[in-house]
Amino acid sequence: MNSSKSETGIRFYMTALQYGQVLWLKNLPARALLTVDRALLADLSGDEAELKDWPLPYRAMAWIIANYREEDFAGNPRVHFQHLASRVRGDRKEQRMWRAWACWYLTRRVRPLLPGDSIQDIKEPTLAEISNGLRSHGIPNELATWQSVINELSG
Repeated sequence: MNSSKSETGIRFYMTALQYGQVLWLKNLPARALLTVDRALLADLSGDEAELKDWPLPYRAMAWIIANYREEDFAGNPRVHFQHLASRVRGDRKEQRMWRAWACWYLTRRVRPLLPGDSIQDIKEPTLAEISNGLRSHGIPNELATWQSVINELSG
């Protein structure tokens, strides 16, 4: 059976979200974050019916980052997203880069004391630049989904 690219993308997306939850429940928060990260970077058109109930996982990403216990998490999500954003290559580079910066911004909001990468000279974007990047390169409703998480964190 031949699957369209969108069908393949949404299957991968849903599987990654489910597996991320399994990893979280097994007390593997870093692996859960990386798996949800993979879901976020899936190739989706925005027209997939599943996205109505399971929008891009910005809320889940913020929740994981806000709720992991330091002793259970190796690494620094802020640096992870800085490096991901600054090193992304290949198909949909701009979309994937702005999604990584969007998660970096969420990380800064929920864990403001996490240090950034001070060794590499990585230019951190502003809120307006990230918003413009998601508006230009995201799927329909992506910017609104991300902004709703920011608004919840502000309220």
